[in-house]
Amino acid sequence: MANYSKKPTVYPASYFNASEDAEMLRAAMKGLGTDEDIIINILTTKSNAQRQEIAKYFSEVLERDLVEDLKGELGGHFEEVVTGLCLEPNVYLCRHLNKSMEGMGTEDLTLIEILCSRNANEIQELVETYENLYGRPLAEHMCSETSGDLRRLLTLIVTGARDKSNEMDRSRAREQAEELYASGEGKLGTEESVFGKILAHENYDQLQAIFDEYKDVSGNTIEQALKHELDGDYLEALLAIVESVQSTPNYFAKRLHEAMSGMGTDDATLIRIIINRSEIDLGNIKEEFERIYDKTLSSYLCQGETTGNYKKALLALIN
Repeated sequence: MANYSKKPTVYPASYFNASEDAEMLRAAMKGLGTDEDIIINILTTKSNAQRQEIAKYFSEVLERDLVEDLKGELGGHFEEVVTGLCLEPNVYLCRHLNKSMEGMGTEDLTLIEILCSRNANEIQELVETYENLYGRPLAEHMCSETSGDLRRLLTLIVTGARDKSNEMDRSRAREQAEELYASGEGKLGTEESVFGKILAHENYDQLQAIFDEYKDVSGNTIEQALKHELDGDYLEALLAIVESVQSTPNYFAKRLHEAMSGMGTDDATLIRIIINRSEIDLGNIKEEFERIYDKTLSSYLCQGETTGNYKKALLALIN
């Protein structure tokens, strides 16, 4: 993945006492009414590992399930944020993967965002977590819900086809760039499988070298070539890989903007990215968002359709 100094927005609390926080959360949910401010203040200012300790205290000492208690007291998108914070990161993402494939139709963009923006080791962790949670391989479930070039690409990703090393071979990158050009811009018609094969197999350092060489070979960027030769969800998936290689924060900044633009808000995507990236690089994503759109992520969020405690919780994570 593109090398950059990662800036989280949520850090482990310097003073932390799981029993104190758990008892305060329980008190905030007992009796008539719920103190949402206490819930927000406790859960958005702790790391995920610290939240797991609070949940463990709930289970072992209070003999209650923290997530179920929160679900019983809260509702709507605010509940989604708060309960999402209480799940381990890979469990949280696997639940989104599963939900995107359940029922009628498949949310391909969710699959693409989660699977095409992560390196080989992160994918391996997701694959293991998914099978533990659902008792079936992620690749098997995904193959039954997707088709064509997108299915082939995502299958390569989740079955661990990507090189796990950081080795980069410039001369081979030149050859691969020429192969991509010959499969697309350099001929009549497009060999879609060649793009998927290279972008799903090579490590991120090699891919960056290929993209640099491609511009020299073609005169166009790899993004321009992909948009010219392909379309649909397969194009979205390949672009997600390219953008994640070049700048992961840039990719997620664009996804957040898409989630908040147009008619209505894609709340599931908005919540998922903010929760998942808060302890990784949400600070970098904020910087990219402001650079691209000349507006802070917080101000854009406030002018949209998020309101009340839902907005308050997201802003606490962002800031």
